[in-house]
Amino acid sequence: MMNNLYYTYYQSPVGMLKIGGTDHYIAELSFVDNSLQVTHGEPGISEVMHQCTEQLIEFFNGKRKIFDVPVFQHGTEFQQNVWGQLMHIPFGKTMSYLELSMQIGDAKAIRAVAQTNGKNKIAIIIPCHRVIGSDKSLIGYSGGLWRKKWLLQHEFRITHGIQTLF
Repeated sequence: MMNNLYYTYYQSPVGMLKIGGTDHYIAELSFVDNSLQVTHGEPGISEVMHQCTEQLIEFFNGKRKIFDVPVFQHGTEFQQNVWGQLMHIPFGKTMSYLELSMQIGDAKAIRAVAQTNGKNKIAIIIPCHRVIGSDKSLIGYSGGLWRKKWLLQHEFRITHGIQTLF
């Protein structure tokens, strides 16, 4: 059975987000940095995409820490494993690429883990922004390091009960 893929957009505090999905799951949540990245495919919004948008609003307002919309992206068994592990990094916490590699059972797979992290097409919901360098540096984020920093600071403020003005 072929699922129709729809696209919609949400203006977030970290810029325009492109939401791609079907009637059953979210397949893409990516950052749009210029109008050339806007998809001119089949615009529309399914109930799942509407739920995703509502959950993003709650996340950015500090009211949601865990997303529960169904997600799916194509990938190898290894990639699916890494993306699954990302879902277990708690809101407001970080993990290094090495720690993530060890969690999947192979410390030597650090480069493959980093590459898989970079291929994640469902930003924020599959929280690849929570993976940092072993030296605690902010490295490797396809949405831009400024967004990674913003997302981590946002989660830290919410986790530690610090009020924000936005």
